[in-house]
Amino acid sequence: MSQFILSAFADEIDANLDTQMDVLDQHGIKFIEMRGVDGKNLVYYTLDEVREIKRRIDARGFKLSAVGSPLGKIGINDDFEPHLELFKHTLEVAKIMKSPFIRMFSFWIPQGDAPETYRNEVIHRWGQFVKAAEGSGVILLHENEKDIYGDTPERCLDLLKSLNSDSVKGIFDFANFVQCNARNYPEGFAMLKEHIAYIHVKDAVYSDHHVVPAGDGDGCIEEILSELYSSGYEGFLSLEPHLGKFKGFAELEPHSPGFNLPEGGPKSFAIAVQALKRILTKIEN
Repeated sequence: MSQFILSAFADEIDANLDTQMDVLDQHGIKFIEMRGVDGKNLVYYTLDEVREIKRRIDARGFKLSAVGSPLGKIGINDDFEPHLELFKHTLEVAKIMKSPFIRMFSFWIPQGDAPETYRNEVIHRWGQFVKAAEGSGVILLHENEKDIYGDTPERCLDLLKSLNSDSVKGIFDFANFVQCNARNYPEGFAMLKEHIAYIHVKDAVYSDHHVVPAGDGDGCIEEILSELYSSGYEGFLSLEPHLGKFKGFAELEPHSPGFNLPEGGPKSFAIAVQALKRILTKIEN
């Protein structure tokens, strides 16, 4: 039986962790893909500070769906050794936070260069990530992102198949593929579905690549979630709405927890939750 579990990049609500949890509670979401905590990425805290963050979320009944790390978001020609040390620290962070996943990337490619030029170095670096993670029980999630090696379905597949590791899986981010002018459905999804272990929910349009609520863009979110549901997918749908400048607040329904909020992060997040829940209601009914 399919099960979609909602999570969120709560730092898009507010920088403050307590405010993040307050708003997520209003929407009945108890998982966080933890990126920014009180204005700093989780992976840059000391382990003692991470333990205190864990205590705070435990007290409120929250868990992590993933560590939303910036790992792999350096240039492919940048010094890798300090980044590998940060990765090892992040493994310890994930252990303390009892996070099953770490979200990662496959390195910025110099503008104008063919990504294939750097293929071997990308795979070599990811191989070192995999080796360092052996025995940790943590799954490394590769996110498709514009301007990194794995920005298209074809190169995501190449990376995942080349690594051929049970500890490396793919994130399917609808908006990021649209912003790379890739076709999400059926082509991109068909190519990657066997490797997908996690979903990022945001949508975008091909015309100018701006981000919109789920279902309002060209990401084919309903079609892909429907197919996942039919296939028995069990996993996280992590809201990463990127609606900070969104002006469509009139679409917010009166019963939404964000209806009476001023414009800003919490209200934008309410719109994102409402849009996703509309899609899920159609799929599940």
